[in-house]
Amino acid sequence: MIHSAELDHKELQPQSILPAAAAAAASAHCNGAKEEPPIVFVSDSDHQKLRTSPARQTSVSMGEINRAEYVSVGESPSPAVVSNAKKVSVLPLVFLIFYEVSGGPFGVEDSVGAAGPLLALLGFLVFPLIWSIPEALITAEMGTMFPENGGYVVWVSSALGPFWGFQQGWMKWLSGVIDNALYPVLFLDYLKSEIPALGGGLPRVAAVLALTVILTYMNYRGLTIVGWVAVILGVFSILPFAVMGLVSIPKLRPARWVVVNLKDVDWNLYLNTLFWNLNYWDSISTLAGEVENPNKTLPKALFYALILVVLSYFLPLLSGTGAIALNRELWTDGYFSDVAKIIGGAWLGWWIQGAAAMSNMGMFVAEMSSDSFQLLGMAERGMLPEFFSKRSRHGTPLIGILFSASGVVLLSWLSFQEIVAAENFLYCFGMILEFLAFIKLRIKHPAASRPYKIPVGTAGSILMCIPPTILICIVLALSTVKVMIVSLAAVAIGLLLQPGLKYVEKKRWLKFSVSADLPDLHFANRDRPDTLVY
Repeated sequence: MIHSAELDHKELQPQSILPAAAAAAASAHCNGAKEEPPIVFVSDSDHQKLRTSPARQTSVSMGEINRAEYVSVGESPSPAVVSNAKKVSVLPLVFLIFYEVSGGPFGVEDSVGAAGPLLALLGFLVFPLIWSIPEALITAEMGTMFPENGGYVVWVSSALGPFWGFQQGWMKWLSGVIDNALYPVLFLDYLKSEIPALGGGLPRVAAVLALTVILTYMNYRGLTIVGWVAVILGVFSILPFAVMGLVSIPKLRPARWVVVNLKDVDWNLYLNTLFWNLNYWDSISTLAGEVENPNKTLPKALFYALILVVLSYFLPLLSGTGAIALNRELWTDGYFSDVAKIIGGAWLGWWIQGAAAMSNMGMFVAEMSSDSFQLLGMAERGMLPEFFSKRSRHGTPLIGILFSASGVVLLSWLSFQEIVAAENFLYCFGMILEFLAFIKLRIKHPAASRPYKIPVGTAGSILMCIPPTILICIVLALSTVKVMIVSLAAVAIGLLLQPGLKYVEKKRWLKFSVSADLPDLHFANRDRPDTLVY
């Protein structure tokens, strides 16, 4: 095997490496050695030279990561495979991120109930600075550094190794399933004012099950929120709140915005509501391979989506709390439809209920698609048994959908607040791994190609991660004993599950395989400083 560790990184010359690699390959072939083709790491500075060089070998065995190529030089040249699939452009990607993170101001009402108007409004202005912006920036850098659909699983695997990559996949999948259990609950909460029977008991349980089955079947048939469908649904979800804001202007009383009582604040509910409504920016990384020119499109889309999400929360809260008299007990999930009726009449309340239904249905289908395809992707990486990679006749991951839907049904008995707290707890652990992966790659590989790079050095990268890490610790510390026990048990299952699956693979009780179409993230010489991945 020929690797760039044998040469100084700054002195890599493709013209000198390639003949040596070819000679080694020929020697191995003559000796009958059954070795894999030698791998040459091409630095970013030589990337353009090699792209235009007549001697460039066109067979790429390990894909392109960070615009660096892992070129198999022991094979005959073969034409590049050109995909005819249409890539996602900026505007559809903005609304895909909008649905991954937000979907509209449905579910922010608890922030007013927990802390009052002033802290709710300040929270949705300050919290993005502490949490959303750092997470979005890291997603932009890492997503363009590894422009493939593995997303955060690939980031953590490349920096910390396959064990922690599996833990990241497990916690993110479980967090996503918990998140998906919220959408039927929110959907019914917005309908219970018109259909009181859906407020609890057997009718509510039956409605949750029926809704889950219908939306799961839609997902099985391949109905997902992509491209311009996301744009249409996003506009439909936001438009009634824009109308409510205009109608509320004559009724606004600025004094209502500054009401606060620091002695009567439910900090656990307040922080969890903010955290849940302003996270999941990294989820779009699992679509990086489907984005048109991700090096430029992904950072732009994240920037525009960040503005859209913050405004879609702040402006409805501004009009809702300023136009009607405060009654904190009424500000729970689903209350915006009542606020709209008070401000604009029944027609506006019904419009917001319809927007909430469409938004929650869209987020459910999108989240389940992401969760189920993540299981498929982990199976293609050899982290899960091969049957997870099987697709239905509609091209959807049937086993992943069934697993994700089962998790939603099992978790649907929890309350909205408990679901949010449990999801946030697991999500926090996943984000810690992402921060560690980001910092480690910055320290070990500062010169690696980063099409979008956060304009801070290594010290700045560490400092940027400190405030969100402190926030993570606060969220974890404020968790209830019930949520903490359930979440830690889930983490423990992941720690045991990975070595258990390795044992199953070793015994050949189930078949595991790595897709030949994916780049190899784990080199044999993983201790070499110039190796980009672990």
